[in-house]
Amino acid sequence: MKYDFTSIIDRTGKDAIAVDIIPFPDASIQEGFSRIPMWVADMNYATAPTIQEAVIERTKHPAFGYFDPSDEYYNSIISWQKARNGVEGLSREHIGYENGVLGCVASALQAFTAPGEAVLLHSPTYVGFTGTLENNGRKIVLSDLKQDENGVWRMDYADMDRKLRENHIHFAIFCSPHNPCGRVWEREEIEAAMEVYQRNDCVVISDEIWSDLTLAGHKHIPTQSVHEDARNRTIAIYAPSKTFNLAGLIGSYHIVYNPYLRDRLTKQSSLCHYNSMNVLSMHALIGAYRPQGQEWLEELRTVLTENVDYACGYIREHFRGVKLAKPEGTYMLYLDCEEWCLRHDVSMDELIRAGIAVGVIWQDGRPFNRPWAIRMNLALPLSLVREAMERLDRYVFNRS
Repeated sequence: MKYDFTSIIDRTGKDAIAVDIIPFPDASIQEGFSRIPMWVADMNYATAPTIQEAVIERTKHPAFGYFDPSDEYYNSIISWQKARNGVEGLSREHIGYENGVLGCVASALQAFTAPGEAVLLHSPTYVGFTGTLENNGRKIVLSDLKQDENGVWRMDYADMDRKLRENHIHFAIFCSPHNPCGRVWEREEIEAAMEVYQRNDCVVISDEIWSDLTLAGHKHIPTQSVHEDARNRTIAIYAPSKTFNLAGLIGSYHIVYNPYLRDRLTKQSSLCHYNSMNVLSMHALIGAYRPQGQEWLEELRTVLTENVDYACGYIREHFRGVKLAKPEGTYMLYLDCEEWCLRHDVSMDELIRAGIAVGVIWQDGRPFNRPWAIRMNLALPLSLVREAMERLDRYVFNRS
C-alpha cells in the first residue's frame, strides 16, 4: 500500500480522549497491559497527507482574520459528492456549513418541532441523537430494527408507520450507514422508509457522516437520491471528520435542496452566532477532498474490511455466546453478550470492566438501547486488533 495503516501511533498527550479516558466508572487497566483504544469513534491512523499539507500551507501566512468560505471549498464538496456518490445537480446554494452533525440536528429540531414534540428514531440508536433530543426537550419514540434469519438488521416499516401516526410525529432521524449496527441500506430499503415518512409528512434528518466508510461489496446510496420527494423532504448531513479523522478540527456540512427547509434551517443555525467555520477546517476539507484523498480512502476501506473480517471471524469462532451482525459499513462492531453473560453468571458491568482490565478499552453499548451490548472500534492497526482479540479470548471470554 502507498499509505501507512500499520504503524502504531502514540497519541498520549496529543489531545485524544480515545487514549486519555477510560469511559466506564471504576474501571482500570491492570499493571502489565498496554492500552488498546477501541471505544470512541475515531481512528488510530495517520490521516491523508494532503490534509496536513493544506493546513500547513495556510498557516505559513501570518494573518487569520475574518473570511468567507471559498469557491474551492464548495467545488471540493460538489466534486467529492459526484465522485463518491454519483450526485448530480448539486450547487453551492444547496450546501451549508455546520459545526457538527449534532449541531445541525439541534438546529433542525428547533426549526421544525416544538418542545415536548415526539421524534422517531431507530433502535439501536446513536447516543449523540439521544442526548441532543433530550437536551432540546423532545420526546423520543423508538422503532426497533429487527434481525432477520441471517442476522441482518432490517427496518420494520409497519412499526415505523404505526408509531408516526399514533404519536402524531412529523420529524424523523435516519442514519445511513447505520451507527451502531453498520448496515449500509440498499436503495429499496431507503425507498420504503422514505415512503413511510412521506405518508406521514415528516421532515427527515439523514445522518450520512459514515457514507465514505462502506466496506468491500457495499455502496452508499444518498437518501436524497432515491426519488424526488426524498430529495425535497430530507436534510442530509455529511463531514470529512469521520472519513479522515478530523473531529478535532470541527466542520460538517448539510445538503438541502428544498428552499423552505434550507431557509428555516439556515436561520435557526445562525441564531447562536457561533455556527461559524474555522479557516483551518476549511483548508482541511479541501486537502481531504483532493484526488489523493480518494486514493487514501480506497486503501482505508480495504484495511477496514480486513479488520472487520478478522474480528468477526475470531469472535464467532472463539467467543461462544457472543453474537454479532457483520457490519457492511463503519468500523464499529456491536456485540450482543446476553447469552454469554447468562451462561457464565457475569453482569455487563463485570464484563466491560474485565475487558478494560486487560487494556481493551471498549464501550458500553447499552446507552445505544440494547441491554446486553458492547460497541468496539476496529479502526486501528490489524496487529492491535489481533492483540485485543487474543487478550479477550485468554483473559475474559475463555479464562480458566
